[in-house]
Amino acid sequence: MATSKITYNGGLRTTSIHERSGREIITDAPIDNKGKGEAFSPTDLLATSLGNCMLTIVGIAANEHGFNIDGTTCEITKVMAEGPRRVAEIVVNFQFPASDYSDKVKTIIERSANTCPVMYSLHPDIKKAVSFNY
Repeated sequence: MATSKITYNGGLRTTSIHERSGREIITDAPIDNKGKGEAFSPTDLLATSLGNCMLTIVGIAANEHGFNIDGTTCEITKVMAEGPRRVAEIVVNFQFPASDYSDKVKTIIERSANTCPVMYSLHPDIKKAVSFNY
């Protein structure tokens, strides 16, 4: 089964449908690349996927090791480069809710986050700057 089906809607906008769930994601070209910037751009989704994946893998580790990360946020900043136009850097800033995380739990969190499948899938030339704020 396919993962998704994408339709070009015109006007530099696409609609992606997740085949299994039927959920939709709309993308727009960014303002700095001839678009309207009214939705995530494809490169926004690339950068955002890193944070989503990291939080998911940390959530799995939290369940396995008996700690809670509910309410944790992750802010993503995407930095573009030219020649060719590409994502040059992804800045990931985690903010964990007030909790008394032990050094062992912090190590589990950080190792889990940095070994998510998206992290491993990104080209090594893309700089990844990750911070964990407890």
